[in-house]
Amino acid sequence: MAKNSPIIELVNLQKTYSSPAGDYQALKGIDLTINSGEFVAIMGPSGSGKSTLMHIMGALDSPTSGTYKFKGRDISRYTPDQLARIRNLDIGFVFQSFNLLPRTTVLANVEKPMIYADVPAAQRKRRALEALEVAGIANKADNLSNHISGGQIQRVAIARALVMQPQILLADEPTGNLDTTTAYEIMNFIQNLNRKGNTIILITHEPDIADYSKRIITLRDGLIKSDKPNHQKIHKA
Repeated sequence: MAKNSPIIELVNLQKTYSSPAGDYQALKGIDLTINSGEFVAIMGPSGSGKSTLMHIMGALDSPTSGTYKFKGRDISRYTPDQLARIRNLDIGFVFQSFNLLPRTTVLANVEKPMIYADVPAAQRKRRALEALEVAGIANKADNLSNHISGGQIQRVAIARALVMQPQILLADEPTGNLDTTTAYEIMNFIQNLNRKGNTIILITHEPDIADYSKRIITLRDGLIKSDKPNHQKIHKA
């Protein structure tokens, strides 16, 4: 996809959750465009709507109303199967909790998304090793994922997210379980991925982590409070 062309377009996006206690409107009308190649941080206090927005942008949920165009296609009313295909092929996820299989090798963890996509075994291994090389963790390919450090685990999670060559890397509090030095190391790596052309959407509540991005969007009470360019500071671990 051409750099600087819209990859995500949200128009009057709204999300309401229903429960026996009544309806709760998590998003109250979001208008937002994210272009290919951007590095965007989304911030906001608990209850601001950032998790709901992340789930919709990541094709994990659908809006109640409004429009979500992904690469020019309106996916607002896609079926769960159609959304699952977008998640598998176009969006790589990195979570705070890592979500790796603990008694499985690093290589097998990275291969997992390709199994769901029916990629042949020989190709899976080659692509997994390439992704681990990019993430700087190829030397741990045969280690069990519960026998490496937290920073190394997050690098494995990033390799797994990259292995399907997604259009977007969506990182949800990716440094939340890491010490400060390791967190900055991971963010330097994510920043370098963006320099190489990857579109990054980062969800965080930490200003020093958001500072790695080129644009900071702040949510409050289900609305965009501010959307500003960020003059990046280069951090060193």
